[in-house]
Amino acid sequence: MTRRTDTPSSWDERTQLTTFLDYARDTARAKCEGVSPEDARKAPLATSPLMTLCGLINHLRWVENYWIQIVFLGEEDLSPYADATEDDPDPEMRTAVDVPLPQLLAEYESQSARYRTLIADLDLEATAKRPLRDGRQVDLRWILLHLIEETARHNGHLDILRELLDGRTGS
Repeated sequence: MTRRTDTPSSWDERTQLTTFLDYARDTARAKCEGVSPEDARKAPLATSPLMTLCGLINHLRWVENYWIQIVFLGEEDLSPYADATEDDPDPEMRTAVDVPLPQLLAEYESQSARYRTLIADLDLEATAKRPLRDGRQVDLRWILLHLIEETARHNGHLDILRELLDGRTGS
């Protein structure tokens, strides 16, 4: 069982932000515990055929990649988003059905650990290498807050999917 805490070890801003991000990440993983391989790939919402547990976990992984590696660090965009089109705007969710959920969860955890180490000593006011589409520059603080919001929002989706799939609630 995934062990989670939202209480930081100290009360400085960085520790609070990273603790809440880790809590949201751990919650996403907890919502997938014990799900069958078949259910992990099912899309129970008829109007959202890409909304699966696998799709959402893969989406969370690639969202963090986008904001930390591509926007903040300015690295080349090798993510599935680079291949997105108007007809296929969410390739990371579509392709996730071909990957077992345990593998997606392991990749997400591994990446989270790498990013945790990567940003540990960076100033929260450090500016991203790439601007937003409107030209504004965000800082690391904004990126962490955005990732907390994004992950927490999708945890709600994971909640709904899990209840529809096998009746499990909570976590």
